[in-house]
Amino acid sequence: MMNSKVIKEEQFLLELKNIEKSYSSTHRESIKVLEGISFKLNPEEIIALVGPSGCGKTTLFNTIAGLLPADEGQINIKGDKRISYIFQETRLLPWMTVEGNISFVQENFLTGDEARNIREKLLHSSGLYEMKHSFPAQLSGGMKQRLEIIRALSIKPDLLLMDEPFKSLDIKLKYQLQKMLIEEYNKEQFSILFITHDPEDAVLLADKVFILSDKPSRIDRVIDIKVSRKDRSLGNTDIYNKLQEILEIIL
Repeated sequence: MMNSKVIKEEQFLLELKNIEKSYSSTHRESIKVLEGISFKLNPEEIIALVGPSGCGKTTLFNTIAGLLPADEGQINIKGDKRISYIFQETRLLPWMTVEGNISFVQENFLTGDEARNIREKLLHSSGLYEMKHSFPAQLSGGMKQRLEIIRALSIKPDLLLMDEPFKSLDIKLKYQLQKMLIEEYNKEQFSILFITHDPEDAVLLADKVFILSDKPSRIDRVIDIKVSRKDRSLGNTDIYNKLQEILEIIL
C-alpha cells in the first residue's frame, strides 16, 4: 500500500507549491495577484481554470511558462518536457507564411521528414493546407486561431498551455477547433492546462475544473468531471449538473 501511494504521487507532470505573485502599483503599493496556488497536473490530464476577469490567470500561466518569476513558491516540471503556449492574443510572425510559422517553432525540437509530416498532417486536419503559402495578414481571425493551435501542436508537446484559445470565435468554428484538439490529444496523449471564461468549455473538455477567486487569486474549488469525454454533451445529465454547479459558484 505504501509503495503504491508513492508511485502515484510521483506521476505528476507539473507541480505548483504555494505560488505567490505581487505587482507594484503606481503608488508603490504592492498588489497581491496570486496567493498560495498549489496543484498537480498529471500526464494525459486536462485541467481548466475558471475565474473572474483580471484575477491573475494569465499571470499564473506566464509564471508556469517561465516568462515571469514567482515571488514565493516552487514550480516543478518532471523531466525534460516540451511545453507549448497558446497566448490569448495571436503571436504569429507576419513576415512568415503559414507553413513558415509552423516550421520556425519546430526547428528547436524536430527536423527533416518528421517535422514536415507533422506539418502536413496538421495543415490538412485544420483545413489550412490550401493557405500554407499565405501570410498571416491574408488570414481571417478564425484561420489565425487555427494556425496558433496547430503551431503549438506541431512540436509534439508534453504540456499544452492555452489562454482563452476559443475566445471571440463563432460557435461552429469553436466546436471544430475543440474537436480537432481532442483528436490530437487522443492520438498524442499530452497534458493540457487551459484558461476559459466559458464554463461550457470547461465541462466539455476538462478532467478537473479549478474555480479561482478574485484577487488575490486562490483555488476556491476543484470540480472533478468523471464522464468519458466521448459521452460529453450539455444534454448529459451529469455534465449539465456540473455546469450548473460551476455557474452557482461564479455568478
